[in-house]
Amino acid sequence: MPQTAQKNTAKFLSAFAALIILAGGALAAHAEDAPFRRTIQVSGEGKINAVPDTAHINSGVVTEAKTAREALTANTEAMNKVFAALEEIGIEKRDVQTSQFNINPVYTYPERGSNEVPVIKSYRVTNALSVRLRDTDKIGAVLDKLVTVGSNRVSGVGFEVSNAKAMLDKAREDAVKDALRKAKIYAASAGVVLGRVLTINEGGSYVPQPKMMMRAAMEDSGSSVPIASGEQELTASVNLTIEIE
Repeated sequence: MPQTAQKNTAKFLSAFAALIILAGGALAAHAEDAPFRRTIQVSGEGKINAVPDTAHINSGVVTEAKTAREALTANTEAMNKVFAALEEIGIEKRDVQTSQFNINPVYTYPERGSNEVPVIKSYRVTNALSVRLRDTDKIGAVLDKLVTVGSNRVSGVGFEVSNAKAMLDKAREDAVKDALRKAKIYAASAGVVLGRVLTINEGGSYVPQPKMMMRAAMEDSGSSVPIASGEQELTASVNLTIEIE
């Protein structure tokens, strides 16, 4: 490398190093000048108990016959009665949705050790519905009606709160109030004064999903089916960072 180029490179490196030293000194001075911010971090939780106002019933018809066509025909006839019954008791079409439909062969299996292959003995058709009830007081009557007209399978009854979002907002408000309450206790105990809220971080929220509370095939019932919805708990949590004056 020519001597002139070496000198230029050395000058550039020296200038660059000087800039780094100056910048580091400025940052250090700024850090020293910046006041230390005292803070307190607290968490809060809000809970709202709500009575579910919507129910979900999973019901349907299972039929079995020698041929798939026979099983499907019998299933279709029974399901048409189910749909008619739901309409008769005032269930809107938007609240009825097919949740399962399948046609499966039913096999007869040979004894263990036999060289024979499984043989189809019949066919089974399953057609299931998810029914939304906007009036939970009708659950027993709806179940009775479904069984009466031919539904032979109920795989679950679940509950939910339709206005859960609005109620969860109230839980969030309570969570903030809970966090501030704790902060005031800590500040008073430590002999300090609280200042501004610097950060607010949502810790999480929980809305129960509809839970199936029963799973069984149903037989004819002579009386209304007793079903209890109970309460559901909606929760929200928050984390606050608060300045100490």
